Amino acid sequence: MSTTQEARNKAQHGRLVDAINARDPEVMSEVFDEIFLPDVRLDTPLPVQVPGVQAVKDVFATLHRAYPDLHIAVDDLIAEGDKLVARQTVTGTHRGEYMGHAPTGRSVTYKEIFVARFEDGRIAETWGVVDVLAQLRQLGLLPS
Repeated sequence: MSTTQEARNKAQHGRLVDAINARDPEVMSEVFDEIFLPDVRLDTPLPVQVPGVQAVKDVFATLHRAYPDLHIAVDDLIAEGDKLVARQTVTGTHRGEYMGHAPTGRSVTYKEIFVARFEDGRIAETWGVVDVLAQLRQLGLLPS
């Protein structure tokens, strides 16, 4: 893969994060449809029952209901070949139901790492690790 394609993949990730941080459902849906293949394979345990890009939309709708001020900061972004790795810090305030728990009003900061594989400039597959344990502890839902 050329440096140009790697730069394009990084730019696509930047568009994705910008759309998520904008917190506008219509913008997110449009950008998700442009960046992800419709049948994107998500190799991350997700609390949704639908496949493909709709699963991505559902996850972020859930997160934005729970954390209306959700923000993703990219700590590291590495592109090589057809893969991109993002290490990120996520912050938000628990103002809506999340995983069956009523809002606590508490702020959370947690880490996540995602690897994406691109095909023709679009995300075809992802693998992710999200520190849900840190989230639940900070919300007071698990002991520290």
